[in-house]
Amino acid sequence: MAFEVIGKLHKKFDVEEKSSSFRVRNFVIVIKDGEYEQFINFQLTQDKCEIVDKFEVGSEIKVHFNLRGREWQGKYFTNLQAWRIEGDASANAADAPDDPFPSMDDVPLAEEDQNDDLPF
Repeated sequence: MAFEVIGKLHKKFDVEEKSSSFRVRNFVIVIKDGEYEQFINFQLTQDKCEIVDKFEVGSEIKVHFNLRGREWQGKYFTNLQAWRIEGDASANAADAPDDPFPSMDDVPLAEEDQNDDLPF
């Protein structure tokens, strides 16, 4: 079952090595539910653990996730397993390009001031 939810990234946890071949990482988003905020914990596994790195805490993201449940020794567990995150990662300063867009002061030269010898 695939679901999606939009909220603000509240907290990112470190990657946990559960075994030599399995790793997980949790993160929390905040969503509004009427008057109250809801803090929703998601889990990333294996090669997906780094997909939350490019987002800053406080940024709005859309999380695509699967709803998972299991039984162990008569107890039942539910997990929200995230597999894709969308958002404005360009707001992250680390991802900003070195050469920004031209400013309003960067006006192109007049045609007569350009020294090109192209025939068209």
